[in-house]
Amino acid sequence: MPADSGNQHQGERNQAYWFHILAKNTPAARNLHAVRLVDKAWQQGDRVCIVCDSSQQAQDLDDLLWQFNPDAFIPHSIVPDTATTCTDPVGILLCPPVAEDWDTVVVLSATLPADADRFKRLALVAHNDPAVLNQARSHFKQLRALGIEPQVHDFRKR
Repeated sequence: MPADSGNQHQGERNQAYWFHILAKNTPAARNLHAVRLVDKAWQQGDRVCIVCDSSQQAQDLDDLLWQFNPDAFIPHSIVPDTATTCTDPVGILLCPPVAEDWDTVVVLSATLPADADRFKRLALVAHNDPAVLNQARSHFKQLRALGIEPQVHDFRKR
């Protein structure tokens, strides 16, 4: 995720925000897309986290990161709460991310981080399921209220 792609939000750092809408309607497709974004950002030297809602989803993402690239390991760990420090370059968070700790944040959770406008890069990922799309639309509106216009990548149109 290059810093110069996507819409830039005016702030002290270059910031970029993306909204990905997948054509497939499965949680597995959403998780795989999130892991692809993580791999790309990590390959570019970012500290990356995926924010999720459940231990099961965190475990699914953990398994996917272990299997994603047979030729390379993406160092990662699950972060169950804010008291746990993540020393790996990739974290799977079951708690809100702290802007100072992460370069790229991939949001799969039902809750947008309260300080979403402080992240260097943020990607919302939704699969083509009505409940998930409604949740993502809510996140999109919250970002707009913060003065952020995410670049939309609608894979349903491809």
